[in-house]
Amino acid sequence: MMDNPLTFDDLKDRGSGLPAPANAVRLYRNAFDRFGTRALWNWKRLDQPTITQALTIAEPLRVEGNLTARRLAEQIEQACRAAL
Repeated sequence: MMDNPLTFDDLKDRGSGLPAPANAVRLYRNAFDRFGTRALWNWKRLDQPTITQALTIAEPLRVEGNLTARRLAEQIEQACRAAL
């Protein structure tokens, strides 16, 4: 399990206004490129997302996406968690 005991909502709260780390931004962009029309159709892709914005798209990736999308959501969360 993860070393950081913060809940997902805690992560989003703490990440508000903080720029997402480079690896999370890369994963965020990859998510839109691969799953934008299926899982992220109602989300706007941002050039420089915050940690909260990157985490926010992880939720629909888990719910609407396939196994690959879920893994991508986990990677986004891990990258953001490591930045906090």
